[in-house]
Amino acid sequence: MQIFKIDGVLFKTMVVNGAEYLKQNYQKIDALNVFPVPDGDTGTNMLMTIEGGVNEIYSLNEEDIFEVSKKLSRGMLMGARGNSGVILSQLFRGISKGLEGKKAANAVILAQAFASGVKQAYKAVMKPVEGTILTVAREASEKMQAISSSRMTINEFFEEFLAEAKASLERTPELLSVLKEAGVVDSGGAGLVLILEGMAMALEGQFVSEKPVEGAMHTVGTKFISKIEDVDFGYCTEFILELSKVDNPDEIEEEEMAKVFSAFGDSLVIVKDEDILKVHIHTLKPGDVLNVGQQYGEFVHLKIENMTIQHNESAEILNGVSHQEGECYCGEYHAPDVKKPEVRKKYAIVAVATGKGLINAFKEMGADYIVSGGQSMNPSTEDFIRGFDMLNADNIIVFPNNGNIILAARQSAKIYTESKVHVVETKSLAQGFAALTMLDLNGEPEEILEDLKPTIENVTTGLITYSIRDTDINGIHIKKDDYIALCNNQIVASHRRRFEAVKALLKAAVTEEKEIITIIHGEGVTQKEVNDLVKYIERNFSNLEIDVIEGNQEVYSYILAIE
Repeated sequence: MQIFKIDGVLFKTMVVNGAEYLKQNYQKIDALNVFPVPDGDTGTNMLMTIEGGVNEIYSLNEEDIFEVSKKLSRGMLMGARGNSGVILSQLFRGISKGLEGKKAANAVILAQAFASGVKQAYKAVMKPVEGTILTVAREASEKMQAISSSRMTINEFFEEFLAEAKASLERTPELLSVLKEAGVVDSGGAGLVLILEGMAMALEGQFVSEKPVEGAMHTVGTKFISKIEDVDFGYCTEFILELSKVDNPDEIEEEEMAKVFSAFGDSLVIVKDEDILKVHIHTLKPGDVLNVGQQYGEFVHLKIENMTIQHNESAEILNGVSHQEGECYCGEYHAPDVKKPEVRKKYAIVAVATGKGLINAFKEMGADYIVSGGQSMNPSTEDFIRGFDMLNADNIIVFPNNGNIILAARQSAKIYTESKVHVVETKSLAQGFAALTMLDLNGEPEEILEDLKPTIENVTTGLITYSIRDTDINGIHIKKDDYIALCNNQIVASHRRRFEAVKALLKAAVTEEKEIITIIHGEGVTQKEVNDLVKYIERNFSNLEIDVIEGNQEVYSYILAIE
């Protein structure tokens, strides 16, 4: 069937199909990792980002393509994870801007909308790199701007658009040498191609699944279960409300809504975006909460889960094993027993961390709120905003502690209005740890951030993990299950024995001017091995002051902060 215009209903169908197609293949995208380490998460990040948008529009019955694209953009904006997810969300945000005022779109309008998306995506990245998802989107968009016409069908548009996107993806190794050396194409670009493929398939009546995208609105991948107690956990109640029953939605404030719903339970999270209100609460009487909510508008999305039943089932499965505190049985992370402070202060600190020991260390150094996440599970924009809402400060200083999390932190800073949010661009846990040890809050925000730059730049980050495949990088032959040593994100050694890999890392990372080394050891590292490592450093690098932290982090056996 030849289609000359696409309306909101068809656009929604195509996006849902694109998300489902990515869902079926996201692990292949995760595997397109330049380094053979077990932290490839591009596919996961893109999937969770687009699912955040799909969950906003799935039950929407709207023929206006702009209205659908606007709500899709909102959901993706809040659910965005990792650099690839943020760029994807910005691409669709720009597409929505390009469709403003349009009830339907032909090929020419679609070409303009995708061009608007590319412009928005490039704008979101401070230093755009070619050979990435940006290039794939741009080159495909440029072709369609050149060849689209009012006589072109939507089917032809996506056929040409997808063909150029695939061709551009195949060219990415020629633009990025690291891709060529690793023998892979860009993972973000590959994820975008899968989404476009799914969208094109829907045009031809090829539906990946008739089921809706599953999962909570923006689920946190790593779950933290609070200690089991003999209590009634109640119901995790979440809903998205369109404020259609109030005269002026712009005058509705989050604090006002928080007062309305706080009487019904705890773990309350309120997020407002124009005429949309998102509410998350744990309550014993979800019906009462919904009755109040309905006084303000109509439900766009609604989910209620019995946490008592989930708790009992989890207890049986876990056989009494307790996990880190903070997990909600609905899958969301909440700081346990944390109430928003009544007294407003000048500064509050937010840090991203994973592993019980690291979390405790960051708290001891002054972090007011920990956003759960790290290398293998990047937090979303909404995760940051949820943390900000637990604080009461004029200024919030954020330490992302991962290069792949900085964009989401920046995006949340732009959205949040209750405080001024400042993002310290720490690209590793080692940098974040060093920065927090030197943090002096006696001054203005700009001065504080400027004072931290020398400390961050001086930190050498050392990592020990393991290989998930055979490969050759930087002249180093790596076999599957080898231990890999990375110094400032460059592989410097590979060895069958972990201790030998650490020794090689120290040789590469420690220079004469270094004075302090902090050893953060993760899961699976014995105390004997740590003691042996300390003795080795004392013998061979006697000028270094040694500090040891039991981080309990996954993926990386050791994180070394060398200053």
